[in-house]
Amino acid sequence: MTVNEAKEILVQLYAYAGFPRSLNALGELMKVVDARRARGVHDPAGNLPGNTAPTGDALLKAGTANQTRLAGAPVKGPLFEFAPAIDTYLKAHLFGDIFERDNLDWQSRELATIGMLSALPGVESQLQAHMRIGMNVGLGAGQLRELTQVLADRVGTDAALRARSALEAQLASMAGRQ
Repeated sequence: MTVNEAKEILVQLYAYAGFPRSLNALGELMKVVDARRARGVHDPAGNLPGNTAPTGDALLKAGTANQTRLAGAPVKGPLFEFAPAIDTYLKAHLFGDIFERDNLDWQSRELATIGMLSALPGVESQLQAHMRIGMNVGLGAGQLRELTQVLADRVGTDAALRARSALEAQLASMAGRQ
């Protein structure tokens, strides 16, 4: 993983973990990169985003298209009718501004998102949705099982159990549709 890929993941994860955690993580990454540079280690920088996100109505349109593609269908529901601003923010900012950036593929973004959501108790419905999205963008059940093992080894049992439960629920849902 390049430095810019790591930065991109931490920028994206503010949408799932909050700005304070994202800012703190970016600060820690900066310290690690600086310390490694001081020891003579030159980590590859990697690519910066090569595209610029559209603006205005085009941003909302791009974000809506990205969200629909990721979810596999248009995302609607009573929550978005109750609080339409959050629907606009999700589509324009998260799925527009962030998912339009081209220096990290959608599979990598989903692995990072699933990992973060697994570490946070109380967001099981979002974790379940991102297990489905991960599979929609080409992550296989085997890869997602490997992620649950990494979570068990590196994050903790609770995070791994949340991820495993969400994965099994997604697989059961898929089997029920066949």
